[in-house]
Amino acid sequence: MPDPSPGQRPKLGRVLQLEKVDTDLFRGRSYNDAAHRIYGGQAVAQALVAAGLTVPPERRTHSLHGHFIRPGDPKEPVWYHVERVRDGGSFTTRSVRATQGEATIFLLTASFQTPEEGLSHQAHHTHAPTPEQLPVFEDSVDPDYLADAAWLPHLRANIAVDFRFPEEYPRVANSRGEARPPRQRAWVRTADRLEDDPLVQAAGFAYTSDLFLLSSALPPHAITIDKPGMQLASLDHSVWLHESFRADEWHLYEQEGVWTGGGRGFARGHLYDRSGVLVASTVQEGLLRLRK
Repeated sequence: MPDPSPGQRPKLGRVLQLEKVDTDLFRGRSYNDAAHRIYGGQAVAQALVAAGLTVPPERRTHSLHGHFIRPGDPKEPVWYHVERVRDGGSFTTRSVRATQGEATIFLLTASFQTPEEGLSHQAHHTHAPTPEQLPVFEDSVDPDYLADAAWLPHLRANIAVDFRFPEEYPRVANSRGEARPPRQRAWVRTADRLEDDPLVQAAGFAYTSDLFLLSSALPPHAITIDKPGMQLASLDHSVWLHESFRADEWHLYEQEGVWTGGGRGFARGHLYDRSGVLVASTVQEGLLRLRK
């Protein structure tokens, strides 16, 4: 079975095309009135595009740090206000404030660098069956699980990312009441082909990077985000891009739920290409509150 058609989901290339309103002011849209709120990865990606549009094209994104302030309304446009914090000899820094009406919904700081050669190593390597060897998620689980997995049609309809799991997705085991270690892996790529522009490809992974990440803190507790009383929401999110890569091609996203406590969870991720080269890293803290 092939991956679900991208036509069923928002066209990511269109979502990443911002309208320039003024010198440092851009407007973005969701093109998805069916969603209840703006997907966090979309806010990150659009804010990064807004920042990058004020930076010389030869400078590439190498890091971004965001804070989710309020849920966004996908039926309304988002205004991205860019501040030119610094233009140095090698690095450029931008901050972006995303607003709807009078409210700030998201804040981003992004850094860009002129490519250069330097020392090179990575501490860990990984391997997994290739995505072509793996079934789509719907073909890998019991039909009875699919019948009750209300989260899956919602994700498929609203988030433009393809994914395949090399092992059983811990959420499935948790739905059976079974605990698992706080680790999960998925091959991921954007659902449709994106422009070759490095900024657009970086934004494509910024969009993808929010998917599943915080949920990696739940498997040891044998619960899912569907459990009554569970509140899950991203609070802050960081991405480091170590190499240039295409977000619209398969990469292995390894995620680890490092810590939970005080109604919060902390997770980190590493993205590898097919040959095991580490191309990006992520960190996220979020609300993980189970109300009785």
